[in-house]
Amino acid sequence: MTLPHLALVADPHDRRGLLRTDDAWLAERWDDPTSRVLVVSGTRIRPVEGGIEWLPTAQAPDGVRVLLGDRDGVTWWAVIVGSELGRSEPDRWVPLRGLLPSFTDDLAREAPLVFHAMGLAEWHAAHRHCPRCGGSLEPRAAGHELVCRDCGKPQFPRSDPAVIMLIAAGEPGSPEERCLLGRHPSWPAGRYSTLAGFCEPGETLEDAVRREVAEETGVVVGEVTYVGNQPWPLPASLMVGFHGRAISERVVLEDDDVEDAGWFTREDLRRGAESGELVLPGGVSISRSLIELWFGGPLPGSW
Repeated sequence: MTLPHLALVADPHDRRGLLRTDDAWLAERWDDPTSRVLVVSGTRIRPVEGGIEWLPTAQAPDGVRVLLGDRDGVTWWAVIVGSELGRSEPDRWVPLRGLLPSFTDDLAREAPLVFHAMGLAEWHAAHRHCPRCGGSLEPRAAGHELVCRDCGKPQFPRSDPAVIMLIAAGEPGSPEERCLLGRHPSWPAGRYSTLAGFCEPGETLEDAVRREVAEETGVVVGEVTYVGNQPWPLPASLMVGFHGRAISERVVLEDDDVEDAGWFTREDLRRGAESGELVLPGGVSISRSLIELWFGGPLPGSW
């Protein structure tokens, strides 16, 4: 089956990493009338009807130029400007999370470019001073490096690994097999999702799965199997997806991030999703893919 989250990474661009310090090449591509640029105000962008607004570079405002790369014979850029522009029109400028439901069908091709741009914008917004001496930072390498003007220490973008997992119990493939889903206290009634959490220093991803599930629900996990991953620049994560098998099923809630958790059979998922009583993650998320892969096919409804 086709996993829903793969639509967001199906058509990656050539990031041209080796040319980020080639000033002549960068100037040539910026001046090319076919090049296109996404304007990011702080960490917000302005969508237009039917898609994302990509401007000719000649129409771009002054700001930090970020090379995204080449695709389809076009060089794609982002320009990061101050957040004032977005604040002046709050109804027109939206954060990346507000765009996620739109990344379906044809617009999904733009997701790798937009994720790249927004991930760097989030990084620039969060890194204003050198962590070594507190000096100011200067962008280099077409926006992919920040160098301290005082001590010269370079900073590079980072992605924080986070595990996201669907845990199952019972005889695999049987009608009694069930999966573990939970809900955050802030979510609307009926909304449930897979469990997730960040990997800690010195910890394998598999052990992070076991620890997070135990901390959030008290369930003990044994076998853990890698499924796939998804970039998630909200603000700077890489979601690494797993399936796991429970060796205990008693749910004990001790983590404030989980208001409720429980076991669902495939029939529970089908019936709840069809009635709308159970609201599952959106189709663009790896969480949805983990659930539907275990379920064995698409499910109706989503956030």
